[in-house]
Amino acid sequence: MKTSSELQSKLRSIDHRGYPAYKELRGEYEFGGYVLSIDHVQGDPFAAPSRVSVHVPMVKAGFPKEYFSEKHKRITFQDHLTRLFARQIKGGSFQAKGSGKSGLLAVSRCGQEVLERTACRADEKQIIVRFEVGFPANGRSVNAGELEKILFGILPDCVRKSLYYANIDRKALAGAVALCEDQQYIREHLSERGLCAFIADGSVLPRQSGVSDKPLAGAVPFASPESLRVTFSLPNRGAVSGMGIREGVTLFVGGGYHGKSTVLQAIQDGVYNHIGGDGRELVITQESAVKLRAEDGRSIANVDITPFIRHLPNKKDTAHFYTEDASGSTSQAAGLMEAVESGSLLLLMDEDTSATNFMIRDRLMQEVVKSEEEPITPFIERVNGLYDQKGVSTILVAGSSGSYFHVADTVIQMKEYVPLDITAQAKAAAEQFSVFGTARTAFPAYDGKRCPKPDRQLLSEERLKIKTFGKDEVSLAKNTVVLRGVEQLKDEEQTRALGYALKVLEERQFNGVRTIAQAVDALEAELEREGPEALLGRGGVLVSLARPRRQELFACINRYRGLVF
Repeated sequence: MKTSSELQSKLRSIDHRGYPAYKELRGEYEFGGYVLSIDHVQGDPFAAPSRVSVHVPMVKAGFPKEYFSEKHKRITFQDHLTRLFARQIKGGSFQAKGSGKSGLLAVSRCGQEVLERTACRADEKQIIVRFEVGFPANGRSVNAGELEKILFGILPDCVRKSLYYANIDRKALAGAVALCEDQQYIREHLSERGLCAFIADGSVLPRQSGVSDKPLAGAVPFASPESLRVTFSLPNRGAVSGMGIREGVTLFVGGGYHGKSTVLQAIQDGVYNHIGGDGRELVITQESAVKLRAEDGRSIANVDITPFIRHLPNKKDTAHFYTEDASGSTSQAAGLMEAVESGSLLLLMDEDTSATNFMIRDRLMQEVVKSEEEPITPFIERVNGLYDQKGVSTILVAGSSGSYFHVADTVIQMKEYVPLDITAQAKAAAEQFSVFGTARTAFPAYDGKRCPKPDRQLLSEERLKIKTFGKDEVSLAKNTVVLRGVEQLKDEEQTRALGYALKVLEERQFNGVRTIAQAVDALEAELEREGPEALLGRGGVLVSLARPRRQELFACINRYRGLVF
């Protein structure tokens, strides 16, 4: 390994040369308290910034082992360090001057959720932080003096203030890890309490705006109805009470703008841990929950949707359903069956984003259009069987139809952002309209095993290039996967990870024998061992990724138009 002095000498020797001379700096350099690794050098000052990492031996960083001894605490610890480092380098960004992206310093932008990222990895041996640096240039020539300012002035100060235990706010770190322990405790104990979600009293659910996920100032704090209140004795906070949403079928109702969709949004995001101050720190949801919606135009490949759709007039096979342009009802039916295939035990739906003919078929319509003439069996006729036979619960938001009163186990009215348990009242009202009732029938048998083959056309490509377009789209070679309907994706780095995951699955797992579930199981085993870096292979640390959930892996696979059976 070279020394920092050798880096300084080399840097000065290439000053004013053509920009490609920077590539001679690649390698590792000892800086005393840490190792600086120049992993990738950009081609010119206007290209994507250079990739750099710092490696701090844990014996020098000095963090207590308890912060990374268990997976959930380690992820929180890494997230906290990433945020600290980001705060430091933000102040140093563009202090060095030059053309193009000269002087840029950037690391992964962490949102309100705590995600496992390639940006920071920590274990008993070392801490690694990976980030971007815009190597300075005058025009297209090396500006060694400005890069020296970054690497020998700005960066050491950032490392010292964020990656050494003696120099950080220890109380803040301890608080983040303690919160994580409490969140993990609730998540692990939901099932034994017969719950699929929990919302702590005092939670702040509304967000600032459609473009800000921060809590809304002055929002009404959440308060559970007495009949639904449960208490958890948490490892750090002690007794915490809130609303427990029971397994089975739960219906949220109420007038417009009273908070129904806001609660559902908090529940769907509750599959992730949130940072302190978010307001939803103790909104905890069963980790496999999937938000479903109609997705007109999506691709569907070989999905058995017969529990909901049969006997299409064009004789199309619904036991092995294919389409390149799904309707609202077929897309939602396929999405539900795919979610069950992924192992989800909780489905989340909002009537505003659902296909009406998939959700319900009222009595008057049944009188006019006979059942034998209608290929769709609406969800209302399957929702109880889905729980009875498959153990899959449903949380549904409805504002215009009372038909689900008949099938719901719990009915909660949102009134000015306050939840009221109106189950008894709703059931009594439903009794007056028993003619509209729905029989509790078993969920029918279906073929849930699909074994994809490798996409030979894809694998024949010389280079499989992956691009992301925000968090809503990722392309693999020439195939674009639209993920706009996958609402629980929270970060573009998760979307990028899905592109790399799809590439790995096509190259190593899809063989016409393994089911999708078995292929994802194998991939997740690698992710457990190695983290998101497992998706990149040798030299792949040049890309920033955040780990997606199992359910988003399934969602990406199922929306890939190159899926072959």
